[in-house]
Amino acid sequence: MKFGWLSPVIGNRWSDHQPIVVYQDQHILPTALPHFDSLWIADHFYGFDAKTDPFMEAWTTLTWLAARHPNVEITHHVLGHGYRPPALTAKMAATLQVLSGGRFVLGIGAGWRDDEYRAYGYDFPKPSVRFAQLEEVITICRLMWTQDEPSFEGKYFRIDGASAPPLPNPVPRICIGASGEQIGLPMVGRLADMWNCFYRGDDDWHRRVGIVHAAAEKAGRDPGDIEITNTVEKALPESDADSEALLDLLRHRRDLGITHFVMDFGNPKSTEPVLRFVEQVMQPLRES
Repeated sequence: MKFGWLSPVIGNRWSDHQPIVVYQDQHILPTALPHFDSLWIADHFYGFDAKTDPFMEAWTTLTWLAARHPNVEITHHVLGHGYRPPALTAKMAATLQVLSGGRFVLGIGAGWRDDEYRAYGYDFPKPSVRFAQLEEVITICRLMWTQDEPSFEGKYFRIDGASAPPLPNPVPRICIGASGEQIGLPMVGRLADMWNCFYRGDDDWHRRVGIVHAAAEKAGRDPGDIEITNTVEKALPESDADSEALLDLLRHRRDLGITHFVMDFGNPKSTEPVLRFVEQVMQPLRES
């Protein structure tokens, strides 16, 4: 049973326009992260209320946090592959994997925020194209992480002797964020080491997991090799009753096969509810 902490990079009116991750790094994460397995950072360029709200860039922020908190796995929630050229993504990932001592997971997806793509001058093709591009990005990354001078000629991207020394050892695991039943989930089954997803009810969950597992088996993979992560947006518990309700929720999802919860607690101002969560929710789940 694993637990991840998602630290918001936005600053808005609820945080006095200070990026929440900066406050958490100073006041929350030193207490919280010794109890957590992973640290996650979202990949966007500006916020959702006003473009002028502070919003920290994901790669820079995660690299900064990796140096300041050296004992947790680090990943993005999740990168939009279209924001960076594939070979650059591969090189940056290889570098951060080496610098972090093997703690980096490449969290990546097909992207969804069309206004952001267009604001920055990036193409935003239809979903089928974005996912086809994502598959080529993953191929390029794994080639550049394992070969000295790899080449690749795809429909959308190419490399020609693209070296990424020093090669990372171990190579980063890849976490795909996807929920689409026709393209995204089969890709998870074929290619992902980890899958990040949202829970929308038991029936929906069973159907989506079934698609992932069927695709894995068809590709000759063991479905059990895919670590399932689920993002949970909930406030930290303020009472025993809050803890019990959250414990019941997570216990149910654990019984559905989720093994890694990515907790988005928003903007807590105190470590007291963090320690309550650790004692009353996290520890009982780990022990059971």
